[in-house]
Amino acid sequence: MNKKIFILLFTCLISGASFAQMRFFEGKWGEALKEAKSENKLLFVDAYAVWCGPCRWMANNVFPDEQVSKYFNENFINYKLDMEKGEGPKIAQNYKVTAYPTLLFIDSEGNVKHRVLGAQSVEDLIGAGKTAVQKSR
Repeated sequence: MNKKIFILLFTCLISGASFAQMRFFEGKWGEALKEAKSENKLLFVDAYAVWCGPCRWMANNVFPDEQVSKYFNENFINYKLDMEKGEGPKIAQNYKVTAYPTLLFIDSEGNVKHRVLGAQSVEDLIGAGKTAVQKSR
């Protein structure tokens, strides 16, 4: 019995070793901006719609990537926002979001520093993040 438990735990440890998660801020828009200000980071916004196939593809294939998770968790306050519910429609109007996904990099004052339209690969998303960081300096 102890051998089975050991094997199970060892397997969990090995499979979980690279289990990086992109952390998304949960709260209201204003709270996300305040968090970005307090941590001196840009706000990365995944502006999506639930029916959007490319949005789901990014959520399943790009955001969970270890490199993306590491880079974005270190450099941004990450925020997912359904542009058709809650605060979404107002923010979509304010930031002229008309296609999904729209990826926004916003400073703590609410100014867009960089904008990317459409699904991005791991490499392209990290590149967009690096461009946003450079533009914010």
